[in-house]
Amino acid sequence: MRVFVTGATGFIGSAIVQELMGAGHQVVGLARSDSAAKSLIAAGAEVYRGDLEDLDSLRKGAEASDGVIHTGFIHDFSRFKEVCETDRHVIETLGSVFAGSDRPLIVTSGTALVSPGRLATEDIVPTSQSTSHPRVASEEAADSVASQGVRLSVVRLSPSVHDKGDYGFVPMLINIAREKGVSAYVGEGLNRWTAVHRLDAAHLYRLALENATSGTRFHGVAEEGIAFRDIAESIGRHLNIPVVAKSPEEAVDHFGWFASFTSLDCPASSKLTQERLNWHPEHISLLEDLELGHYFNV
Repeated sequence: MRVFVTGATGFIGSAIVQELMGAGHQVVGLARSDSAAKSLIAAGAEVYRGDLEDLDSLRKGAEASDGVIHTGFIHDFSRFKEVCETDRHVIETLGSVFAGSDRPLIVTSGTALVSPGRLATEDIVPTSQSTSHPRVASEEAADSVASQGVRLSVVRLSPSVHDKGDYGFVPMLINIAREKGVSAYVGEGLNRWTAVHRLDAAHLYRLALENATSGTRFHGVAEEGIAFRDIAESIGRHLNIPVVAKSPEEAVDHFGWFASFTSLDCPASSKLTQERLNWHPEHISLLEDLELGHYFNV
């Protein structure tokens, strides 16, 4: 299959590229820059120049493909709502190309927005009426596109997709701890994050591409709920700094814009995903990955 991949040079996308090519697929990666193009060539993929904010380029890339995996996202949290709306437009554009065909379109969301405070399952569908999380735009776009006869499925990723080279939420916590001189958690620190290893996530995307039926949702979750305090304690131990509790009010000053993420309680199950796709995470846990030390190499 000729697969068009957005975010193909990112932390998760680059692993998906290798997973797809290892299974015999031809990969065309979206590249915004010369450095991204060079990375794709080095990986053995074909380069397609374009940009997430250039919808015409995405449309043309999709038209020349047998399937699309969309993992690209503009990681500018200072304008999070705006970039989430951009993702809505991207999904709608890609879907318009595949309407009426059997070509698969896999898009990305997150488990954290599904049902905070209780176990999220794949069959729960968040809406703008049920959550204020801006990323719900991606879920709403997915439903809109699927209703047009597109073979679309959603992969919801954990707050932590971990492996060497991670530049996501856990590295942000480590950087804040270094800057502040303490590793902090909010309240009792019993709020839960889920996690999945990057290679397990990449395998999930391929299985979804090859096997998913329209409208299905999958959870990239290997660990249903890790207490945030356990993550903070691991960080404190590795940096040799105190581990402290912060009140919700103190957390805003300590974590800044990231405070809302640190108090998220978002356990999630992947039981249905594992049953439907025969996907079984096999790589190390987040805390085991932290013990390897690479997260703390400066």
